[in-house]
Amino acid sequence: MSPIPPGSTVGVLGSGQLGRMLAIEARRMGYRVHTLSPDRDSPTGQIADREVVADYEDLDAVREFASRVDVVTFEFENVSSAAADAAEVFAPVRPSGAVLHTTQNRLREKRFLERGGFPCARFREVGSPEELEVAARAVGFPAVLKTAGFGYDGKGQRVVRSSAELQSAWRGLGGTVAILEELVEFEQEVSVVAARGLDGSFAHFGPVGNTHRNHILDVTVAPAPLPEALAAEAVDLARGILEALQVVGVLCVEMFLAPGGRLLVNELAPRPHNSGHYTIDACATSQFEQQLRAVCGLPLGSPIQLCPAAMANLLGDKWSHGEPNWEAALRFDRVKLHLYGKATPRPGRKMGHLTALAETAEAAEARVRAAREALTAQP
Repeated sequence: MSPIPPGSTVGVLGSGQLGRMLAIEARRMGYRVHTLSPDRDSPTGQIADREVVADYEDLDAVREFASRVDVVTFEFENVSSAAADAAEVFAPVRPSGAVLHTTQNRLREKRFLERGGFPCARFREVGSPEELEVAARAVGFPAVLKTAGFGYDGKGQRVVRSSAELQSAWRGLGGTVAILEELVEFEQEVSVVAARGLDGSFAHFGPVGNTHRNHILDVTVAPAPLPEALAAEAVDLARGILEALQVVGVLCVEMFLAPGGRLLVNELAPRPHNSGHYTIDACATSQFEQQLRAVCGLPLGSPIQLCPAAMANLLGDKWSHGEPNWEAALRFDRVKLHLYGKATPRPGRKMGHLTALAETAEAAEARVRAAREALTAQP
């Protein structure tokens, strides 16, 4: 199959910050970009050549959108597989609708991992209050009750520490189909952002270490502080998952490092990932350029990391007392600011991120945390 060359048009389903950063790379490499989402003046739409405002379930709009582009990708996995199938009639969709179908639903994703022999926490499907009681006996406590579909950044899940909390957790999630999963008391969360090309080639950015606050990624440190053997194992898991799914594009594998040095796969994201944002400033090829190369059938770029780095998310909370003190943060050496073009800051909303480069990962983390803290300093 021939590559889709610069000058062609890339269609992006979804219009958030991931699409924005993909669009910036696409424009740099000479591609045109169209985006479709229900939002107007979106982060991606501000960069794209054409912004289509339509619901993902409006299959006629999706078909018309796909008929005007050369390839379709997505930056948001909660697009329906029906929309991917509708687009596929007019343009290749990469990653495929089948990948989307598996990874947008926690139950299908866990079953895929289980069938493939990939290590993950114990889990059971739950479809009723009675099944929840049975699942709890199999999984044990503490556990996490998660909705099967449409969950990210900690949404759609409740921690359950005893049988007395089961039914209230079930009602709190709306009594929908769910999974009950053992709560892993992990030592560290790591993720591997990797890409698979149209020709089956594989490239990865190596494991990074992640810390969360209120279930939202807070800081990523690259590389992760892992022994060499564990780092290699994490990459091998990512490679196996991308191969098993036949991914064309970028996919992030989130993992827990459990006691005893066991790696457990937690979640899959079939797109560039928050934990890979540091690659824009620290790697020869960013995760967004890699996504573009993969979906357009071009050779994958070198993922080599040029220096240690750390990324810190900027949530809307930083605007709670007015405009952040950008000057104070940018006084820090080798700190980069990325804002997403969102007009209204809200608590918990991802508005941007900072990346810091340094001689060591520890120094980069200290620098990015200090720069972020300076945002709330009085001028």
